[in-house]
Amino acid sequence: MSAPPSFDAAHFRATLGRFATGVTVVTAEAADGSPVGLTVSSFNSVSLNPPLVLWSLSQSASSLPAMQQCERYVIHVLSARQIALARHFATGKPAQRFAGVELARAPGGTVMLADESAAWFECRNRSRYPEGDHLIMVGEVEHCGHSKAPPLVFHAGGFDLTPKQP
Repeated sequence: MSAPPSFDAAHFRATLGRFATGVTVVTAEAADGSPVGLTVSSFNSVSLNPPLVLWSLSQSASSLPAMQQCERYVIHVLSARQIALARHFATGKPAQRFAGVELARAPGGTVMLADESAAWFECRNRSRYPEGDHLIMVGEVEHCGHSKAPPLVFHAGGFDLTPKQP
């Protein structure tokens, strides 16, 4: 059994914030066909063969039921010029997140953002693992693509606005 932590949640969050990460928006469709989406910074590769990625979602997220039940989703690695989109999907009310956002379809038919991201991954919703206050989602990548756009980076509680070279 582990010893209790020697720190509080705020200190832990600040310490985790020292790890720079990319910023993603995950999109899918609810059972009724309406689009769902949210900003996620917990994204990582898992395996090259089979091609697997993971991301995690708070157990209290309003989009949790839709994301647990969807068959497929698209993970968009946002480009440095998509800060407004990252904020929009992080803070907007779920029903209003797609207002004014142009959508497209990934090769497998999954709803995705039409705006060019640094990269995107269309995934089959393969596995889900509850851990702590989050649900770890493992996606099997069926289609993916990338652009030359530099990625958006999040570090120490904010976006890294250092100029990027294409």
